Amino acid sequence: MAFLGTLCLILVLTTLAGNFANRLGVPAVIGELVIGILIGPAMLDWVQLNSLVNLFADIGVVILMFLGGLESNLELLMKYLRPAIVVATLGVVFPITVMGLASWWWGFNALEALFIGVIFSATSVSISVAVLKEYHALSTREGATILGAAVADDIMGVVLLSLMISLLASQGIKAAGSQPNLAVVLIEQIAFFGGTYILVKWVAPYLMHLSERLVMASSVTIMSMVICLGMAWLADIVGLSGAIGAFFAGIAVAHTPYRAVLADHVEPLGNAIFIPVFFVSVGLNMTLDHMAENMGIIVGLTVLACLTKLVGCGLGARLCGFSWTSSSVIGTGMIARGEMGLITAQIGHQAGLLGDANYSAMILVIVLATIIAPLLLKQALKHMPKTTAASAVE
Repeated sequence: MAFLGTLCLILVLTTLAGNFANRLGVPAVIGELVIGILIGPAMLDWVQLNSLVNLFADIGVVILMFLGGLESNLELLMKYLRPAIVVATLGVVFPITVMGLASWWWGFNALEALFIGVIFSATSVSISVAVLKEYHALSTREGATILGAAVADDIMGVVLLSLMISLLASQGIKAAGSQPNLAVVLIEQIAFFGGTYILVKWVAPYLMHLSERLVMASSVTIMSMVICLGMAWLADIVGLSGAIGAFFAGIAVAHTPYRAVLADHVEPLGNAIFIPVFFVSVGLNMTLDHMAENMGIIVGLTVLACLTKLVGCGLGARLCGFSWTSSSVIGTGMIARGEMGLITAQIGHQAGLLGDANYSAMILVIVLATIIAPLLLKQALKHMPKTTAASAVE
């Protein structure tokens, strides 16, 4: 029952922080992230990242991405599929190359430097989705490109992580968990996306229509959550982020007549409990262990973590014909790091590739980049034309 007190504290503080952030003209998510740092191990140490907090945070990111899918336009996503792949590719190449070389220059050996590059090649678009929703920019060509690039980035992240574990094994370093078979992983993911097409086209409309005929309160909302959680679970099984599965579940349900009703029902549920816990959990990851001795590396890698995604993804967007303003929005929308980076860092730590001091530094850089990302995205969005309609790339 002690968790109920923790949950109450999180909800009170995030509500106050979100209100204060909005009054300052800052995205509300920043206030919620800062609360996580304030009440977590980094400062007051009132709340620890335990299994219950992790569980609520996982549900929060799933609901957040489901809502993102509900507000997305599938035709727009398909239209900007090529730019999304280009953006994701350069957004992976730049961090691996630049941050890998910088880490090697700072004294890490070649394998450690490559591993650090892989850690920061991943993107967590969940934070960006919250900001894009807040500023009504999710259903734009920039929002569609960011979401599409996030899907491609997640697939590349799984492949890179599999290759990295194989490389560790070849060097005689035992990584955490069983070594995945890359061919099997790719086949499973292809099957997942094939199943997603079937879900969007036939299964979701049938299930939602069926739910309306059930004599049960909130049956339509319950069915939508069954689809959401089921897709998140399947995505996790094939090695993708559960958030990606929830996002496609949102797209599937959005192509039914119940889109508006579900947005009204699911969004209060997420924002009232689970989504604030997710944002707080990011801050709870931060600790100040070994911070003083690694200050130079932390500052340097944080700057590079932001610049490599901004420049790499922004350049990819520019090469595909987006304006400089749109390219900056896409670049900043891809800066935030998340679960894939944390998982990769943890594997390196458990394998002995990253010592305690370096592991703490990597986690701190991931959290700092995630906090900086919404601020940069908001500034980029300020320069966007005041429109919610998607326009063609010139």
